[in-house]
Amino acid sequence: MKLEVVVFSVSDVDRAKAFYEKLGWRLDIDIAAGDYHNVHMTPPNSDTSIIFGKGVTLNNPGSVQNLVLAVDDLDVARENLIVRGVNVSEIFHYAGGPFNNAVENPRVSGRDPEGRSYFSFASFEDPDGNLWLLQEITTRFPGRLWDSPQTDVATLAALLRETAEHHDHYEKTHGEHHWWDWYAPYLNARQNGSSSEDAAAAADRYMKEAFLVLSR
Repeated sequence: MKLEVVVFSVSDVDRAKAFYEKLGWRLDIDIAAGDYHNVHMTPPNSDTSIIFGKGVTLNNPGSVQNLVLAVDDLDVARENLIVRGVNVSEIFHYAGGPFNNAVENPRVSGRDPEGRSYFSFASFEDPDGNLWLLQEITTRFPGRLWDSPQTDVATLAALLRETAEHHDHYEKTHGEHHWWDWYAPYLNARQNGSSSEDAAAAADRYMKEAFLVLSR
């Protein structure tokens, strides 16, 4: 199973269609017949689409909150939307961690202080008040991708050797841990295009966040 479409309400179909077209989203379907109007659109590079219209859902515009758009560079994504005339919030992070609105004043101005993937956001609304979040994801946690590119044995051996070399420094400077827990995020980051330095930093962050492994 794969999430295909998110369906929500708008008060003015043509206005909503024009807004999302302004964002550069692809128009897939626009069907109108009598009291029925179905608009199907897809964000750039997304496998999941949105549907809104007349006679599609209960009339409750603006009821959708925190629809999430993953971006690999939050500054670039914000600038792209601002250039298109969209009112985008300043960058923020959550005081209690991503999507934690249970604490008082959950949004804190500025990026995540530790620069972690998944932890920095910006937001904007469509004309009906449906709220979208931009979430910066630079490196995905291990196991967060269904399909991984196949690597030949020689390339994998070289990558494992490289991983071992970088882990050697980490092992000498940090507390006790399992080597495979560090290897996994490093390999994941390298296979997703990160440099060896960025992959090592991602692995270090993962060990600190997931296992509380600190430097000596």
